[in-house]
Amino acid sequence: MAIVKAWLNAARLRTLPLSISGILVGTALAAYHGITNSTIFILAILTTIGLQVTSNFANDYGDGVKGTDGDDRLGPKRALQSGLLTASQLKSGIYISIIVNVILIVALIVTSFGLENMLYPLVFLILGGFAIWAAIKYTVGKSAYGYNGLGDVFVFIFFGLVSVLGSMFLYLKAISFMTFLPAISIGLLSVGVLNLNNMRDIKSDAAVGKNTLVVKMGLSKAKRYHYTLLIISFLCLFCFLLTTNGSHLRYVSLTGYLFVFIHLRKVVVTNNEAELDPELKKLALSTFFIALLFFISYFYFL
Repeated sequence: MAIVKAWLNAARLRTLPLSISGILVGTALAAYHGITNSTIFILAILTTIGLQVTSNFANDYGDGVKGTDGDDRLGPKRALQSGLLTASQLKSGIYISIIVNVILIVALIVTSFGLENMLYPLVFLILGGFAIWAAIKYTVGKSAYGYNGLGDVFVFIFFGLVSVLGSMFLYLKAISFMTFLPAISIGLLSVGVLNLNNMRDIKSDAAVGKNTLVVKMGLSKAKRYHYTLLIISFLCLFCFLLTTNGSHLRYVSLTGYLFVFIHLRKVVVTNNEAELDPELKKLALSTFFIALLFFISYFYFL
């Protein structure tokens, strides 16, 4: 049981709801256009979870071997940092999770596109490979992009644009211009979660040379950046809802932003980085709640 708990710790189950938020929104957009497919939905969810777990294993390993996760680090203890798993065990876990991801990605592509036209399968296979690379290279290796302030960019791309628009394309084989708005909205909320994480860890990250965007801009500017991300996210989703037809129940997803704005108030008045840690869970779950309400309103009521 101890080893199972160790791997669950490394998998960071609390990050999984955020990772599937984009899939819920992309699936809802496809349903709004009249296309549903339960097999694609399940495989897309499993693939996203697999990639997130790979990223979490790699993050635990990369930060652990670099010494970033020291005793002064705020937040939950990592598996390697606390000695629950060795570096060798985590590396093996990364390799196994990559194999699982490849199988899921191939199954998802074949289910969605078949094998008749190889263009779309090839594009998504390359995209899947890039997603695996991005999951690992956030903290692993000398050129880890998370140590150079690029984490926000990759989170926006994969948690927002790729997750929402990519999953929608699996159903529809098409993307409309206006669907970029909910994709941007989910992407910015996800970047907000990362930014909050980096604000919490600003001192420990700076001490070991992990130059996140927060370390580069400082806490005061990082807070203003945080407000901007979440407000623009709200405006993007609101504008998208205005442009679609159907029941007024589609606006129900905006109620999730009540929790986001309560969270913003907490960030405004907080000057102690340790007090930001509970806000991570709140913002991640708020994002999932918004995505879930969007999914329910577009999947069932429009």
